[in-house]
Amino acid sequence: MTRAVPKFHSLSRRIIWRFCLFTLIISGIYGLISLSLMYTLEDTFIERGVVQEADYLTQGFSETGRWPTPRSANMQLVFALDDLPDDFRAIAIEEPQRKEFFGNEGLHYHLYRFKEHPNTFLVAEVSEQLLVRPIRGGIIQFLVISGVIVTVIACLIAWLIGRRTTRPLHQLASLVNGVALDTLPKDFANDFPRNEVGILAHALDHTLGRIAAAMERERSFTRDVSHELRTPLAVIKNAVEVAQLSAGKDESQPLQRIYHAAEQMEQTVQTLLMIAREEHGALNAQSIDLLPILERTVLDNRLLLEDKAIDVEIDDSCQVQVLAEPNVLKVILDNVIGNAFKYTLEGQVSISFKDQALLVSDTGPGIQPDISASVTERGVKGEQSTGLGFGLSIVKRLCEHQGWQLEVQSTSGTLVSLHFSS
Repeated sequence: MTRAVPKFHSLSRRIIWRFCLFTLIISGIYGLISLSLMYTLEDTFIERGVVQEADYLTQGFSETGRWPTPRSANMQLVFALDDLPDDFRAIAIEEPQRKEFFGNEGLHYHLYRFKEHPNTFLVAEVSEQLLVRPIRGGIIQFLVISGVIVTVIACLIAWLIGRRTTRPLHQLASLVNGVALDTLPKDFANDFPRNEVGILAHALDHTLGRIAAAMERERSFTRDVSHELRTPLAVIKNAVEVAQLSAGKDESQPLQRIYHAAEQMEQTVQTLLMIAREEHGALNAQSIDLLPILERTVLDNRLLLEDKAIDVEIDDSCQVQVLAEPNVLKVILDNVIGNAFKYTLEGQVSISFKDQALLVSDTGPGIQPDISASVTERGVKGEQSTGLGFGLSIVKRLCEHQGWQLEVQSTSGTLVSLHFSS
């Protein structure tokens, strides 16, 4: 089963968008502050004029005992709440601390209350003195346009900064992305700046160097093991062939078993060494008939069925073709079917094919519940196992190399499912 490749995002693009969004927000906040400041300055100037006029009127009253006439035509003295303009009288009564009121038809009032004369008020109609409110639409339009211009400039600057900042990261990613194990880059860290990117480059350089050294050790080990294992197997086969020529009829069958076992072991060693060298997968995969390989596997493992009341059933659905490397598939089937034969004492072993999956089920004792979830891990084995617990872990590794999915289920008996890639 092919793993889905995760979707990656451009770091430079994210820097640009976040910088632009930040600039847009700051521009909006600055516009609101500017508009508020203009309103505040306007109200401050108007209120100062009202206070100056109120001081003049208060001084005149204290000197003559009578209220003088306001000097400004837009101001008037009111000596009762009921005499306030109808536009804002009710609001002024409800909110005695309020100084600014909006009237009808665009009128705007400032109200001054004389502290020493509670029932005396100075009403100033200041609509003609307003500077900001009449041109508020134009101010907002100017702030919006200027904010957009600043944001565009900021985006351009962010694009330049983002490209320059992420260029070393892009170069580093291109250097190590998709590189083959045989051509790992070396000594590239000094080509990057001495910052966080340089630290990452040095770490990758060191890690890739260790990987390259480990790969070289594995290649040397594989070559040595290949020679050490193939040579004695070839000697065994040759010795069996010579012994068969001089053996009698009664002795021929055991020798034949030894010869077939040596052949099977030779194929297994060849496959495992091929996997160790990573000469696997679709490179050698071909469309092959599944049924002949199953029949050959059953015959090669028939000794495990001796003295057991077991029926082996290969369903007609197995007459299909699968895309696989023959030797790899044979090793997998030897392990899976061999386990079914080995641990089933009586009953049936059934082999079928359904929905691009090979199903091998048996009526054996099943897998212990405490290890059922980790039975394909290395070194995990049941109480009845006489091996080292490597069989299913090898099968799992071979399946991963081929892009197949292995499932092991155990209730009453065991069901092993091998899902081939489509």
